Amino acid sequence: MVERPEHTPRSGTQTITGETGSDPRQPAIAFVTTEHFVLQGARAATVAESTGRANMFLATVSGGLIALGLVATASRVGTAFYAFSLVLLPTLAFVGWATFERVVQSGVEDLGYARRIAMLRGYYFDNAPELGPYLLSVPAAERLRVQGLPTDRRWQGFRTVAGMVGVITAVLAGSTAGVIAPAVAEHSLAAALIPGAAVALSTLIGLMRFQRSAWKPGLATTLIEQADEEPS
Repeated sequence: MVERPEHTPRSGTQTITGETGSDPRQPAIAFVTTEHFVLQGARAATVAESTGRANMFLATVSGGLIALGLVATASRVGTAFYAFSLVLLPTLAFVGWATFERVVQSGVEDLGYARRIAMLRGYYFDNAPELGPYLLSVPAAERLRVQGLPTDRRWQGFRTVAGMVGVITAVLAGSTAGVIAPAVAEHSLAAALIPGAAVALSTLIGLMRFQRSAWKPGLATTLIEQADEEPS
């Protein structure tokens, strides 16, 4: 009986192969396919949670502003209006901050799932390169972009669900300052606009920096394509 030569794995990879060392084993193919399906479902769950929380936040803000308008009409922007505003607006801003933080967490989680999917797609292309034209074979650095993930573009953070929630939260925080100032400065319009705009802008900058710092570790790590070497 002729003994089969031992197969040396490719450098930098841990490929699960069959006895001949040429093709992946069937269990490995089944595992990769199942893992791809599970990760795609997990991504859908993170997107659903983000949109659900954003919708709940927007519904809360809408209801609160309607109530604030009714109080303003009934009290003719009197003491009751200011008291109600200083209770409602900070509460809505807090809800927005909590929603923003959780949506950012969901986005980072989605990024992790997308990275793992990109790695599995690399496995497909390495073991079945003839599928490239049908599965949109792209370089490793582009596999996240084709899944619609944020890139390093300057304004990308404002296009996310977290960015939308952050903008509304900043407006609510600025509105709180804008309500406090006129009560102190005898209903001066300038006293309302200046501190309100300053608080809103500083809040928005802080939230966007928080989002960017949360995304940065995942975006900085590149997907490295392993070199395809012949066994020695």
